[in-house]
Amino acid sequence: MEKKFKKFLVLISFLSIIGFLLAACDNSEKTEGSKKADIPESENAMENYAVGDTFKAKEEITIPMLYSDHPNYPYKKDWLLFEEIKKRTNVTLDMTIVPMSDYAQKRSLLISSGDAPIIIPKTYPGEEVPFVSSGTILPISDYVDLMPNYKEKVEKWEIEPFLESLRQDDGKYYVLPGLHEDVWPDYTLAIRTDILEELDLEMPTTWDELETILEKMKEAYPDVTPFSDRWEFKSTLNFAATSFGTSAGWGLGSALNFDKDKDEFVFGPASDGYKEMVTYFHDLVDKGLLDKESVTQDDEQAQKKFVNGESFVIGTNSQTVVDYRNDLNEILGKDKFAIKKIVVPGGPAGQVMGGSKLENGIMLSSKVKDDPNFEAILQFIDWLWYSDEGQEFAKWGVEGETYTKDADGKRTLTEDVNYVGLNPDGTKALNADFGFSGGNFAYGGTTDLLHSMFSEEEIEFQEAMHETKELILPDPPIRYDEMELERSTLLSTPLKDFVDTATYEFILGDRDLAKWDDYLKELEDMGMNDYVDLANEVYKKEK
Repeated sequence: MEKKFKKFLVLISFLSIIGFLLAACDNSEKTEGSKKADIPESENAMENYAVGDTFKAKEEITIPMLYSDHPNYPYKKDWLLFEEIKKRTNVTLDMTIVPMSDYAQKRSLLISSGDAPIIIPKTYPGEEVPFVSSGTILPISDYVDLMPNYKEKVEKWEIEPFLESLRQDDGKYYVLPGLHEDVWPDYTLAIRTDILEELDLEMPTTWDELETILEKMKEAYPDVTPFSDRWEFKSTLNFAATSFGTSAGWGLGSALNFDKDKDEFVFGPASDGYKEMVTYFHDLVDKGLLDKESVTQDDEQAQKKFVNGESFVIGTNSQTVVDYRNDLNEILGKDKFAIKKIVVPGGPAGQVMGGSKLENGIMLSSKVKDDPNFEAILQFIDWLWYSDEGQEFAKWGVEGETYTKDADGKRTLTEDVNYVGLNPDGTKALNADFGFSGGNFAYGGTTDLLHSMFSEEEIEFQEAMHETKELILPDPPIRYDEMELERSTLLSTPLKDFVDTATYEFILGDRDLAKWDDYLKELEDMGMNDYVDLANEVYKKEK
């Protein structure tokens, strides 16, 4: 009897355990599916929405959106862009218009007060960080399963390593970035190639070769300072730093560089590569090859010197090189000069290229999750900003009205439409008169789409960069928690301000490069080691 009773107890215990495990599994499934379960049922979402589908809400819906208004193509409610969006998708965008000059400040105020529209575009990676802890913006990475075009491009274009830099300490990211198929280098130097030809010189491939060219220019034109830069020299420091194995200028960022061999972060502006870079540019100034005013003059002054023949080299991108050429046409006349973008010179770190496949993107107000059209809104965003069809539409407009496409897929603006000089005889602007190719909608996409509005000259530059350069992948992320981030910011802000000032002082000769150790000591006194130690502690903890 006792044995039977014991067997009965064992059976009861076994059944209880089985019941507990089944309940746990059921709860686990509910937990894992909670993201989907928490989403309000959206009657206007498309069923089985997938890559290749054109999104169209079942009934008309209105989505509030913030809009950065560019002074060169101010917002117009009756643009063909909005008319066509409504026609194709059943979506009306209720715009909150903010002048571009006030956009960042107004965006912050609206988000902080809880009054931000649902879609918040023109957000560069990193600009979302101040709003993460407050819960006012959506952790969009939780919901990308509802965005098939976005997911497909992330996988097909190997975007994930770049997305890592967006993830916060909770492992989520809060901004939907614009996605490029390839890294897109743009900024470099423009050079007067007619002067090169006159002096029997070749285009430079390294910084040392560029220095030799500047010396020859100075010998031939003693009254000219061959290199006078714009953008306060920050653009040149940015793309030059990569080839010296560091970061600077626009690309200084956190000022931390990852040492793969040591598996740790170091303070970039304290490195040998940084010293080598500032020494190089100091030598250019010392020899009268680089204009001292490069770090202080405004863009108009720098451009004026270049087009007036007071300099032969200047910072540029795909658009400004066109501006230089137009100005030189007026001053010197066609066929009296030639200019070209230099493939970014190589340096001590080799022929390398930094950059990202990410661009500015979208934040979503966290209140969107309670919107009855949440799923439909994500489908709409996925189509307009991330599908091939939506990206072509936002960039080129409506086929047959603003552009045509031939059998080979080549796009051409229609007869009376112009954009960035592609059709100079056109009297209507693709952006100002129709709303397309504007910064709130048109970014990212395939390399073919990107190149479709480039001149042959710019495509040649892009191809040369990719053919001759090794791409450096982004550093691993450092996922600070809220307190760590606050401490990191307190340490880094004065350090980076000091680095900016000291960099210019070294280049201009106002700070003696022979006293580099004194500069390092100043960095240490300002907390450099504490800043680096904190970064490595967080990195290794996360790892």
